Amino acid sequence: MDRSDHNTRVGLLGGSFNPAHEGHVEISEAALDFLALDYIWWLVSPGNPLKDKSTLAPFEERVETARAIKKDDRIIISELERNFETHYTIDTLRKIKETMPRYHYVWLMGADNLAEFDKWKDWRSIAEIVPFAIFSRPSYSKASLDSLAAKAFKDYRVGKDKAKALHRMKPPAWVFCDLTDNPASSTEIRSKTM
Repeated sequence: MDRSDHNTRVGLLGGSFNPAHEGHVEISEAALDFLALDYIWWLVSPGNPLKDKSTLAPFEERVETARAIKKDDRIIISELERNFETHYTIDTLRKIKETMPRYHYVWLMGADNLAEFDKWKDWRSIAEIVPFAIFSRPSYSKASLDSLAAKAFKDYRVGKDKAKALHRMKPPAWVFCDLTDNPASSTEIRSKTM
C-alpha cells in the first residue's frame, strides 16, 4: 500500500473466493466510491468453517483467480488469514487491528452473509470491532434486513448519506447499500464447472 497515514480507509472483504467472481468485483468497486475508501483488501480464507471443505479449491488457485479478475489496483488480494493462521473473522479482525492499527477499517459483506451473520463465531463482537457495510444481493436483501443480526443492530444503522464517514464511526455502526445487484455466486459457478 502506498499510504500509511492515519487517514487511510480500508474495506475488508472476507471470503473463500471459490472462485472469485464479478459479484466480488461489483461490491468492491461500489464500496470504493460509496464509502470513500482508499483500498479494499480481499481476505482470501484458507478455509471457511461454515462451508464444505471438500468443494474448496486449493488456496493458491483461489488467490490467483482473485488476482486475475480484479481490475482496480486499489483492490488488494491478501493472504493475511493464512499468514495469521486465523480461521474465524473475529480472530482475523483482532489481529488486523492489533498489527495494523493506523488504518480505518470497514467490514464489507453481501446481504446473503448478513442473513446468516448470527451463525458466525462471536458475531456480536465482530460488529463491535469495526463498522460494516452490507451490499444488496438479488433475492437476499429482504431476508438480510429481517435477520437476527439486522434486528440486533437496528439502532446502529446509519443512512446512506453518512456512508462516506462510516470508517470514522465508533462500532457498532452499519449501512446498507442497495447499489449492487450482481447475481453471481461461487456455489453456482462451481456447479456449472463440475
